[in-house]
Amino acid sequence: MEVLYRRNGATVAEIRAELPNPPSYSAVRTTANILERKGFLHHVQKGRSYLYNPVLPRRQAMQGAIRQLLSTYFDNSLEKAVTAMVALHSRDLSAEDIARLQKAIRGKRPRGPAP
Repeated sequence: MEVLYRRNGATVAEIRAELPNPPSYSAVRTTANILERKGFLHHVQKGRSYLYNPVLPRRQAMQGAIRQLLSTYFDNSLEKAVTAMVALHSRDLSAEDIARLQKAIRGKRPRGPAP
């Protein structure tokens, strides 16, 4: 999906060309067909190949993936997910990164007195 979003659509051969250690042509084609049957992709004919495109805009797909991630691994808890991500990347976070995260959280706080 990342290749398709970055390239704004691609054939199976183009997808394979951008993957590290790409699987076989038939494996990528099968995966694209499954994603199409599930409603994530659609295709148009491009010469003898199919040009696959994502059905959903990238932002909408990302939001769905995050909802699924929260549900599957974090019991729908944003706090658990953020805590896990911060712990995973704690060595990579700069003071500026932390300040931006704090600002984003402060900007989303409910207004009014604390319960």
